[in-house]
Amino acid sequence: MVGPPKVINKRVNDKLLEPFEVATVEVPENHMGPVVELLGRRRGQMFDMQGVGSEGTVFLRYKIPTRGLLGLRNAILTASRGTAILNTVFDSYGPWAGDISTRDLGSLVAFEDGSSTSYALASSQERGQMFVGAGVDVYKGQIVGIHQRPGDLGLNICKKKAATNIRSNKDVTVVLDTPLTYSLDDCIEYIEEDELVEVTPLSIRMCKNPKMAKKGR
Repeated sequence: MVGPPKVINKRVNDKLLEPFEVATVEVPENHMGPVVELLGRRRGQMFDMQGVGSEGTVFLRYKIPTRGLLGLRNAILTASRGTAILNTVFDSYGPWAGDISTRDLGSLVAFEDGSSTSYALASSQERGQMFVGAGVDVYKGQIVGIHQRPGDLGLNICKKKAATNIRSNKDVTVVLDTPLTYSLDDCIEYIEEDELVEVTPLSIRMCKNPKMAKKGR
């Protein structure tokens, strides 16, 4: 079980210091706006911007807390539709930059053990993007998707349709979205403080940390 990465802070003369890095982003000009907004939300401070030739590519340079880089690579690829390139290098320790939210959306969480069904997934995928397809064994507390809104949402993706003698056209035309495939690095970037990555010889899954389970979800 692997938890989210954490930076190593320092305290000097009773002042809390954290590591900062210089992030260089190469992005097409037409996708620059969402990338700039994303870096700003993560406490990044732009100190250089250069245009490159007639291709419309822009180089952005930021000084940003290392905390703000957690999960940033995937977020920038999403914001730029896969066109941005991100490189980082350690710069120095500086004063604590304040709270940073590295993820805007919550998780979809299975609330019972079982095998996922097409019937349940058809309605579940309306709540966000799924990590699992039909016929997959899941357990209570496993993260099975990304909620389309902030906050976690419990789902029963193992629910089976009640047997009847009537078959509707709706049953025949159900189409499931292709589930997201996350690597180990992707999973570690995705999880937050109350979540873990489970690594086994056969699979990589994410789950809520039972010791930090939040009530009222």
